Amino acid sequence: MKLIDKHAWIEIQDGKILSTRSKGRTKYYFPGGKREAGESDFEALSREINEELSISLIEDSTRFLGIFQAQADSHPDGVQVKMTCYTGAYTGTIAAASEIEEIVWLKYQDKHLTSPVDHIIFDWLKERELIR
Repeated sequence: MKLIDKHAWIEIQDGKILSTRSKGRTKYYFPGGKREAGESDFEALSREINEELSISLIEDSTRFLGIFQAQADSHPDGVQVKMTCYTGAYTGTIAAASEIEEIVWLKYQDKHLTSPVDHIIFDWLKERELIR
């Protein structure tokens, strides 16, 4: 089994969760990405979020949320993605950058618009009444 190791930032406001759609994609994904050599979790997540959303995460406010795993979207069967999720405050104004074409705030009923691992995260957040 191949495993893709990714980090994601979970931002919830008014019961909705921030999600992004990359250029050329149809599904929405939580912002974040893969670690580069030598990066800590925070360094990887912070770099990816800055590249995608033009904001800076505040390290002291960053909190581990959970690790979730599922079949990787747009990959052959058996390729799994492991998503290590964090929450945290930020500075700046969220704006699409780099490969991001669209930023949306999704409700639980919108989870079908996302990847398999995001479905699991949506359910987990809903069970804890963090999204509506």
